[in-house]
Amino acid sequence: MNRTLFLLPLMMLVILAGFFGWSLLSGRDPASIGSVMVGRAAPRLSAPSLREGEPALTEALLRTGKPVLVNFFASWCAPCLAEHPLFTRLKEREGATIIGIAWKDKPEATRAWLARLGDPFAKAGYDTDGKLALDWGLSGVPETYLIDGNGIVRLHFRGPITERDLSVILPLLRGGS
Repeated sequence: MNRTLFLLPLMMLVILAGFFGWSLLSGRDPASIGSVMVGRAAPRLSAPSLREGEPALTEALLRTGKPVLVNFFASWCAPCLAEHPLFTRLKEREGATIIGIAWKDKPEATRAWLARLGDPFAKAGYDTDGKLALDWGLSGVPETYLIDGNGIVRLHFRGPITERDLSVILPLLRGGS
């Protein structure tokens, strides 16, 4: 009886270790969880403009009849730096409309970052307190949403976009809504 009680915690530890080991080695991608946003109307868009003298960003930017990318980024974010050239390329080669939202970043730091790297955004705003990001379901930066011309979220990418993601993004950008 005493030996059984002694082995019970050890057996539980082995079972838990096996479960965690399987979870780590199963090849599942945690980013493939999906998004509740896809297929729904884009959340409200209300942010002050990052560019002095330009009007604030509004929901009208998401309902122009043309697809638009909305990218949440920050100047202090290393993955944002990695994806930045792809946004520049999308703007220059594809004529993509990209809206940038600087998340929890100082506007001066963001302006300097964009001046140094180039500014691929048709419109840019900032969300210093993170309230806008809550409406969009942001879990961190970078995150990018493809919104069709009717204001419906068609794609959501957590983390930096990559060359592989462009194969999914480009047909939707070119095909309209």
